[in-house]
Amino acid sequence: MNKAENNDQFDLEALRKQLSDVNRPKDDPSEQASPEPINAYARQIAEQFSDGTRSPAIIVGQFRLFEFLSQFSIGLLAFLIWPPEGAETLLTRAVSAVVVAAALVGALQIADTYSIPALRSRVHLLPRVFAGWAFVFLLASAFIAVFTNVDLREEQSYLAWFVLGALFLLGARFLLAYGIRNWARNGIMERRAVIVGGGAPARDLIRVLEQQVDNDIRVCGIFDDRGEKRSPIMVAGYPKLGTVAELVEFVRMTRIDMLIIALPLSAEARILQLLKTLWVLPVDIRLAAHANRLRFRPRAYSHVGSVPMLDIFNKPIRDWDSVAKRCFDIFFALIALALLWPIMFGAAIAIKTTSKGPVFFMQKRHGFNNEIINIFKFRSMYADKGDPTGRAAVTKGDPRVTLVGRFIRKSSIDELPQLFNVLKGDLSLVGPRPHAVLAQARDRPFGDVVEGYFARHRVKPGVTGWAQINGWRGEVDNDDKIKFRTAYDLYYIENWSLWFDLKILFLTPFRLFNTENAY
Repeated sequence: MNKAENNDQFDLEALRKQLSDVNRPKDDPSEQASPEPINAYARQIAEQFSDGTRSPAIIVGQFRLFEFLSQFSIGLLAFLIWPPEGAETLLTRAVSAVVVAAALVGALQIADTYSIPALRSRVHLLPRVFAGWAFVFLLASAFIAVFTNVDLREEQSYLAWFVLGALFLLGARFLLAYGIRNWARNGIMERRAVIVGGGAPARDLIRVLEQQVDNDIRVCGIFDDRGEKRSPIMVAGYPKLGTVAELVEFVRMTRIDMLIIALPLSAEARILQLLKTLWVLPVDIRLAAHANRLRFRPRAYSHVGSVPMLDIFNKPIRDWDSVAKRCFDIFFALIALALLWPIMFGAAIAIKTTSKGPVFFMQKRHGFNNEIINIFKFRSMYADKGDPTGRAAVTKGDPRVTLVGRFIRKSSIDELPQLFNVLKGDLSLVGPRPHAVLAQARDRPFGDVVEGYFARHRVKPGVTGWAQINGWRGEVDNDDKIKFRTAYDLYYIENWSLWFDLKILFLTPFRLFNTENAY
């Protein structure tokens, strides 16, 4: 019997407590697992999944909005084509259309018709959709007849609204079902998963997934450290692509949504060992629980189809949160450019007239998921003494920095061109600051100083961040500075919200007055 079977005191919360400890920076850099280059076959597979997919949550949300706007528009269109003879005005019809459209979306949500399996069903749920529309419309009509002066017996526009609304509603869902099926076949709308761990557990998991009706999981491969005796090269028709260390690089080359660990709960030590390597990746990490005899409360599980999973880590800032953050970035970046362009124009003139060379300086830094991005800055060094790699950090009294450069660095004016990076999509306004690809702390790369350092890259880097407004900016001349900066960055990622971003953005101008470590 395994540990999970004979231990009645097994505590899921205790396991999660242990897993949360993985997030804490460690003092021993030897524990840090560096990604390994992947083999040629795994690289070939990774190239097949390099393009992104359409998130099911985004598609469902967009369709909700589409149905709301379409029913609102049909209500107004019926009013304009068949003008009423009574006291109803365009404004009152608009109010009625908003209420009816919102009530319809709510009713269809309650009727469980806003899910991918429901939306891909061409005919099966159409009667339920029509019933929801008829119920909402009749209820709204009864309210209008009782509490307004509108005589519905003489209003052809209401009959037209009902008929056109029903035809459009059913037709749009019928066409969307074909679209979703086509996207699923072409790999445009799927959740891509990698299985960690091979052998019988992985085989059983794959078979259960493949038996799911309307399965949207695409297994991209298997990674396992064990040899061929315990983990064969092919498992249920899927290849073993490499080791767990190689998996980190594989995920960074692809657009993977989920890592599923196919190990029993009794392998607690092995699970923790895996997570020390994998938690730095911006993906969902799940522990398959379909084969475990130990059962927790239903709320402890999420499900992939009907397969129970224990949620270990969730991808931060996902789906509609990412849409909201992107809108936040664009809105406030445009406002910042509108307010700060005189300062930026003045800085450009000062740089150009006081030293030879270009106004702007471009540097390669780590972006989301460890990708390399080009960051724009105002040039603050002499053109022939710049350091695009960032290996040699600027120190106090650094002779490479120009007179104008000292001022714009202390005031952070040199960072303002990064607003264009925000509009481009490489940066967010708020997030962990992007570091140069060869940045070091006392001749040691940051990744060697702090375990889990690259977990900062699970979200887009930012122009400003939680660490910066708390004083952790400027030169990194000892290990503690990068450790604390990383700890603040990880806190931001785990506690992100739009209000948190707004707070950081609001405090940034005031905290810039602290120039102690800005050279």
